Amino acid sequence: MKKTLIGLLLLLYGQRAHSIVQDSVYRFSAKQAVEYALQNQMDVQNARLDAGISKAQVREIVGIGLPQVNSSFDVQHFVELPTSLLPAEFFEGEAGEFIPIQFGTKWNATGNLSASQLLFDPTYLLGVKATRTFHELATRNLSRTETETALNVYKAYYNNLLLIERRKVLDANVQRITKLHDDTKALYENGFVEKLDYDRVKLELNNIRSEQDKFGRLILLSDQILKFQIGMNAQMKLILTDSLSSSDIKNISVPLEKADVTKRIEYSILQTQSQLQEYNIRRYRAGYYPTLHAYGSLSANAQRTEMNFFDSDRRWFSTAVVGATVRFPIFDGLQKNSKIRQEKLSLQKIRNEIKSFEQGALIEISAKRNSLVDALNSLEVQEQNLQLATDIYNISKIKYDQGVGSSLEIMDAETSLKDAQTNYFSAMYEAVISKIELDKSMGNSIY
Repeated sequence: MKKTLIGLLLLLYGQRAHSIVQDSVYRFSAKQAVEYALQNQMDVQNARLDAGISKAQVREIVGIGLPQVNSSFDVQHFVELPTSLLPAEFFEGEAGEFIPIQFGTKWNATGNLSASQLLFDPTYLLGVKATRTFHELATRNLSRTETETALNVYKAYYNNLLLIERRKVLDANVQRITKLHDDTKALYENGFVEKLDYDRVKLELNNIRSEQDKFGRLILLSDQILKFQIGMNAQMKLILTDSLSSSDIKNISVPLEKADVTKRIEYSILQTQSQLQEYNIRRYRAGYYPTLHAYGSLSANAQRTEMNFFDSDRRWFSTAVVGATVRFPIFDGLQKNSKIRQEKLSLQKIRNEIKSFEQGALIEISAKRNSLVDALNSLEVQEQNLQLATDIYNISKIKYDQGVGSSLEIMDAETSLKDAQTNYFSAMYEAVISKIELDKSMGNSIY
């Protein structure tokens, strides 16, 4: 009975939690969706964790140059004391013979406190600088991840908007074709049109209803993709508050300022990698210098026949030592020299990558600028085509209603109108995304 009650409570709790998740409703503009993603998307969270890890690594390296203090306490119990052999003649015995003798006590204890301090090591100072630069690299990688995430969110957000707007137009088309179907059916039943005309309209209605069902699934998939991109639970409800507005898109201007590739986060990352490589070369070169460490140790030991180390009446014997160690590298088989050559070649590779990036970034900026110009021009043309297709359909519909037009003519007009609507919304999407991609390629913030 008790297990049944517990199971019922867990079931009710799970249903309650599921209900809470389902009842969560978020209303996001595109910018708000990006802000949510920068806090919840897993790639961004992992990049932020990497930055935190690199910061902890800086502290770890710095700690090498701080005093290192250790202590130990060791207790030994000899079940059998060690035996030594002494020449028998020491005790007036026969020459060549040995006498076994046991030395020491059954119980021994040793306490030790030691400390060391790095006094001079050029590789340490370079290591500290390198780890701090590595932290800068992790921070820049975080910025790059945030930028890529923002771009993906914008694409998913506006693609969802595109599908929603196309669904609205499709629903209107379904209503229009349904009315045309009903009118044509009535005309056919009264002998005013042929069966072929009615079949054409019925075929178009079936196709557009099938497309309507497909769009419902596409919107659901697009919604799931957007939630994934922003790191949202798929069961939560997301409402998009922005809209695709041609008037806003027409106000988009094409930036004409000179391209500056140094603003790109990828350029900063390559420069940081180059700096790290230079530190590696200097670190191996510093390996030819001597190092100096200071150390000290204080220990005490006790020897007992019984386990009474903490008896205040019995003595402990102490030992103290301080010193310093200087190490001079003399010959390592040319290992450091080979490593320096490797690092120099790796540095040259990074410099080549920087040059290649500079050239590629300029080409990318030019291509993205052209894409934006083409997208804005296409939007203007597609808007005109949409108006023309709408006028052609309206005229064809009037002619058809008056009996001077054919079903084939109005079906062609319907197909042209659907294509014009699709091209128009696609052009708006391309214009918005092209502007965002151009800003990204120029190193401008997109979030």
